[in-house]
Amino acid sequence: MTRIPRRRLLVATAVLGALSTACGATVATSDAPAAATVTIDTCGEQQTYPTPQRPVAYDVSAIEKMFSLGLADRMRGYVMNTLFDPAMAQSPWAADYAKVPRLGTARISKEIVVDAKADWVMSYWGGGFSEDRGITPKSLGALGIHSYVQVESCFGYGDRKALPPLEAVYTDLTNLGRIFGVQAKATEVVDDLKSRVDKLRAGKPSEPARVFVYDSGTDQPYTAGKHASPTGVIEAAGARNVLGDLDNGWTTVGWETVAAANPEVVVIIDYGDEPSADKAAFIKAHPALRGTPAVTQDHFFVLNYGEAVSGPRNVTGAEKLATYLRSIGR
Repeated sequence: MTRIPRRRLLVATAVLGALSTACGATVATSDAPAAATVTIDTCGEQQTYPTPQRPVAYDVSAIEKMFSLGLADRMRGYVMNTLFDPAMAQSPWAADYAKVPRLGTARISKEIVVDAKADWVMSYWGGGFSEDRGITPKSLGALGIHSYVQVESCFGYGDRKALPPLEAVYTDLTNLGRIFGVQAKATEVVDDLKSRVDKLRAGKPSEPARVFVYDSGTDQPYTAGKHASPTGVIEAAGARNVLGDLDNGWTTVGWETVAAANPEVVVIIDYGDEPSADKAAFIKAHPALRGTPAVTQDHFFVLNYGEAVSGPRNVTGAEKLATYLRSIGR
């Protein structure tokens, strides 16, 4: 699930390695003629879908799951905030972003979906689908438009049960394979991701490094809790998110809480719009964190936004983080 740093909400009108099994130019082919309908469990609800003819996806997390399955040529379009243009440019599917119509440069809305004559929409609950913003699976359903809520965000969608972040990615990909009739491709992609994670976990240290995720914020840090994707990235890399027990996705905490966790590494989320070095400098100068091992030993790792949100690039991020941890003896 993509998250919205609170400081960005105040100033913006919108939210905020390549995979070996897919590339930007891949075109999906069906394993067999698609079934008339398929029933999928999405966030605890049984949803029956006809094969989408004009699908729309919102934000990196949903878009790249579709791209990784070779579905670019079957998409009506996508919506992406301009804040995330750097993540698009660095994506292994940059060519797909360039050829699929971009329907909006802010948040997804019911108006955008209707104007595009979409028949299926994929997003996450919160900054995408939202009661407050008037675009929900129910409101779209009333217009005859099907929707799919990404599994990572299920914990906030009526307090439904959520899966661990990487399991959520696998589940979304598997579900998409069934919905679009590309089960073989979905199995190929998921098996590759799982195999790469298994290799990482095989070398997991007996004492995982303590990692703090810093997205943004000065009065309070905006960070990743239990249900946010960086927690899965960190765990796959053989480390531990010091705030990974928080029963939340992206959230704020006090600096004293971070200091008490005594992190050994700080993972900085990089949007491309603000130098990561500036974020690191702020952390280093913060009175509460000056004595933590992460600051005294200068252990900072930059995680690209596209690797930090729910999607196949999570595993690439985990591989890079694991390499960094080994380089510092952790």
